[in-house]
Amino acid sequence: MIDAHHHLWDTTRREYGWMAGDALAPIRRPYRLDDLRRETAAAGVTATVLVQTVGDEGETAEFLETAAGSDGLVAGVVGWVDLTAPDVAERLAKLRELPGGDRLAGVRHQVQDEPDPDWLSRPDVRRGLRAVEEAGLACDLLVLVPQLPAARAAVRETPGLRFVLDHAAKPPVASGRTDPWDAEIAALAASPNVACKLSGLVTEASWTDWETPHFTPYADRVLQSFGPGRVMFGSDWPVCELAASYGQVVGLARELVSGLSEAERARVFAGSAREWYGLS
Repeated sequence: MIDAHHHLWDTTRREYGWMAGDALAPIRRPYRLDDLRRETAAAGVTATVLVQTVGDEGETAEFLETAAGSDGLVAGVVGWVDLTAPDVAERLAKLRELPGGDRLAGVRHQVQDEPDPDWLSRPDVRRGLRAVEEAGLACDLLVLVPQLPAARAAVRETPGLRFVLDHAAKPPVASGRTDPWDAEIAALAASPNVACKLSGLVTEASWTDWETPHFTPYADRVLQSFGPGRVMFGSDWPVCELAASYGQVVGLARELVSGLSEAERARVFAGSAREWYGLS
């Protein structure tokens, strides 16, 4: 089993602006490789993809070094580079020269925090996406529903780049609504160069009293739109701890895909991540 989306962080060494506020206080503490080993071993996860948490190339360098020293547990890193920088190609090349640089599998920008819903349509961003494509890396899309039209245009106009949608664009699970999220997801999935992570859903529901049926309409839409061949499991640990333990998230994912065939479940829990991130 591959966990295609998790984080690590050290609040004693770096500021995490997105972690401010009382609601996130329970996870405002260090989460390190040894913690990951404990959680993955208990859940039967054998490899992971470590994803950036801040817009800082220094964190990416640290994550690559962590991956190199993980005895194969961290099989890939989705890091950060400034996609608007004129020298983005050179920055990617330098990251690959660092210890663990061969584990660089993709890049991500926290587009959800950009005030401009069309940020992905900016010419400098599109130039950066082309550099990611030329580097043979994947690009994670961390977007909200209002940003999906721009994401759809970027995916369509960069057909050679492998995109991975994080957290299914954060559907409104707590409200139980599906519109307009479901139509936007279906439209995005029409492009064959984008996959979707079945991840991050528990924190979009009520943190204290969620049940599996609350997520079923959203998981079904993802699976119907992308097909199991373009869906991958991610824990979103340790963020998920706000609403569920690592083991609970794995169990939820198993329930949500229980109607699939054995081969299809194998794609969701390993094959898709291996293919889209080029994991060895």
